[in-house]
Amino acid sequence: MVLLRPLALLLALVVSELYCLSWFIDVSESQGPGATLQSFSFNCSPYIPTLELLHVQPPTTFFNPPSLTRWQGTYVGKMTLSSSARLDALTVNHYELQLRFTCGNQVTEGRLSVNVQRDPNRDQCAGRFASPAGEIIQVRETVTPRTPLYTLLLPGQGAQMNITSAQDPPYFPGPFSIDGQGQLWAPSQGLKGQAQKVFQLQILVTFGQGRSCRGMLTVKVLPVSSSQVSFPQQAQNITIPENLVPGSKVAQVHARGFDVRYEIVSPVPCRLFSIARVDGVVRTTAPLELAQAPDAAVTRLRVKAFERLRPWDSAELDFQVDVQSVNRWPPRCLPALLATQIPETTPVGTFVNTFTCTDPDSPGSTLDYQLLFHSPASASSLCLRDGVLEVNDTLDCDAPGACLQHTASILVLDSGQPPMTTEVPVLVMVTPVNEFSPTCVSRTFRVREDARPHTLLGSVMGTDLDYPHDSIEYSISGGSAPFAVDSLNGEVHLLGPLDYEMQKSYRLTVLLTDHSQDQDPTCHRSGSCTITIEVEQDVNDHAPECEPPFQELTVYAHLGRSLEVTTVSCRVAQEPQRLAFSYRIVGGNSQSRFSLQGAVLVHNDLMLGPPWPEQSHTYELLIRVADAGPSTPHLSTTATVIVHIVPWRASTGATSIHRTTVPSRMTPLLVTDTEVFWQPEPWFVVVLTVTSALLLLGLGWFLSWLLRGLTQVLQTSSKPTQALLLNSIQGTKGSIEGFVEAPRMETPQAPSSVMSLHHFDGRAQDSREFPFFQTILHLGPLSLQTSSQYLCLPPDIHYLLFP
Repeated sequence: MVLLRPLALLLALVVSELYCLSWFIDVSESQGPGATLQSFSFNCSPYIPTLELLHVQPPTTFFNPPSLTRWQGTYVGKMTLSSSARLDALTVNHYELQLRFTCGNQVTEGRLSVNVQRDPNRDQCAGRFASPAGEIIQVRETVTPRTPLYTLLLPGQGAQMNITSAQDPPYFPGPFSIDGQGQLWAPSQGLKGQAQKVFQLQILVTFGQGRSCRGMLTVKVLPVSSSQVSFPQQAQNITIPENLVPGSKVAQVHARGFDVRYEIVSPVPCRLFSIARVDGVVRTTAPLELAQAPDAAVTRLRVKAFERLRPWDSAELDFQVDVQSVNRWPPRCLPALLATQIPETTPVGTFVNTFTCTDPDSPGSTLDYQLLFHSPASASSLCLRDGVLEVNDTLDCDAPGACLQHTASILVLDSGQPPMTTEVPVLVMVTPVNEFSPTCVSRTFRVREDARPHTLLGSVMGTDLDYPHDSIEYSISGGSAPFAVDSLNGEVHLLGPLDYEMQKSYRLTVLLTDHSQDQDPTCHRSGSCTITIEVEQDVNDHAPECEPPFQELTVYAHLGRSLEVTTVSCRVAQEPQRLAFSYRIVGGNSQSRFSLQGAVLVHNDLMLGPPWPEQSHTYELLIRVADAGPSTPHLSTTATVIVHIVPWRASTGATSIHRTTVPSRMTPLLVTDTEVFWQPEPWFVVVLTVTSALLLLGLGWFLSWLLRGLTQVLQTSSKPTQALLLNSIQGTKGSIEGFVEAPRMETPQAPSSVMSLHHFDGRAQDSREFPFFQTILHLGPLSLQTSSQYLCLPPDIHYLLFP
């Protein structure tokens, strides 16, 4: 025996490190019994190993148990073919051998895969034909001359077959012949009268390149039975559907005769049908799938009926079995679901998706396709052309409800009977694309100068051709102007005060940015427009300012004369063109001695009756200066003029006015008085009234107690010192007159917050000018307080007080 592979592959395996063995070997089908398939080398010291063949798949006796021998300290195992081995690649081309190797306590199992390879040089004769006994066939003596008796089936093509044995008469009525397809033909003279004879034919099969094989056919001639076995029915055609399962009844034949048996004599072998030997029922033996076996559509059967004890007494019946195609399977489509998404800008004619459908019952047959829309029901955006789904019309998502998902079904129909269909669901999502930029129309808004903050000026109406059309955000480019725009609805609001004199018109650039109009959330488009805001109706929002806001004057007045004291000069710095003002004395004009002639303050002594005052007077006049023009509202300011009126004397050289200006460091303060109206609850008024009455009662009691105590102190201390004080006062009367300065203040006309001033002019004063007054004595540095004036005396002089 020749080994297919030399022992070049030696596997040294350490059993303790292996868990499985796996080998793959190729063996030629020409290998005979005793041939070595594989050798293994194992190391298993100091144990004695064992190598076993557990099983073979598929089961066979072609393999001997493995041998294991010791060689140079290692163990070598061999796998060989048994004496019954007949490898045939056409019969079985793969074997799986499970081996077990045991080394001490270590057990390892492995698999040996044997692939049987075809040998092109091997003779192709096999089966009973190549056996020593040969193939035996039986024919009747009444067989028709030159008819096929037997077909020799050999694998491969191109073989030549010849009958090499002698066919000499008179034993042979005529020569048998065999053709290139392996069909054995009856002699041209027929076999009439050759009953009970046996003809042995040696056949040589040549395959080319000097390769050949031999086999034997034995032909037994059977006599014609006297019982005349016959079929009462004539030849007929039988039609069956292809969906019959194996074992289904096709037909039943019946022949006249005694103990008749039946068999199919053509075709031999019969792959698709079989007949029961006793009852003659013809049944299917394999699936009749015309798609897999088109030759099964028509089968011509020849059935022979013969007596069991006299097989030569027989009769034959020919009939045809037609297999009709049955539409059992609907078309199969891949993919089974068409789901895709396309942008709304997809051009017409673009392929949306493709699919492939076949008919399992009839591959290659023509299928019919129909496109059925579900939502929207009458959509024409898609069409089906030659089994391809494509865009049929312009897709538009810029109208409400236009950008939808298109659901449809493709109905696939086959041409079988009955027709079967397959429905392929279709889902096409049309995604929006942001195609257009938002736009708006330039507008002009007008607003009053005195508009309050947050006033709504108007709205910017942005439009966008993409759907949804109102998905626009508004903003103002730059943030210096006192305006803001609502980002959602485009409303323009005033943020701060406006000044007509500073700026009469504003130009704002409003930016429009769209959103939520594209499949990509980061895709935005923007636009802009200009709005003009005009400040109209100049509102009087600046009060007049007087220069100076505070004046102090000393006036020497003549009896019975009017004297211009000063001119109130006022203006509006922000609006120099505004010159109309109204003037009015609102405070300090006691006895109405002052009047205004426009902006001129005049002192009037004409209405002043006797007695002529001998004491100088100080007046704090408050002059209200207000707008007099048509602008509203009329704002005003108050100028303060302090006038010291000094009566004229003969010693006075001339009438004069002494002005005192406000120091530069004094900054006029504009005081805004806000009158708040408050209406308390009735219960609060009652509680406040009761509480105030109780507080006044308590304060009156406390003051009466304090005055009684003070009166007692004065009475006890005035008598001892009265004479001394009188002398001291008379001796120092002249010095007191020179020292004491008695400025007067008319309290009812001037506020207590303004300090009355008197300037000493150096002239002698008559003591008769000082009236008698009631006094209150304060200890320490002496200060005499009267109801109308203060008299300050030096602390180191004693005084006598007249009651």
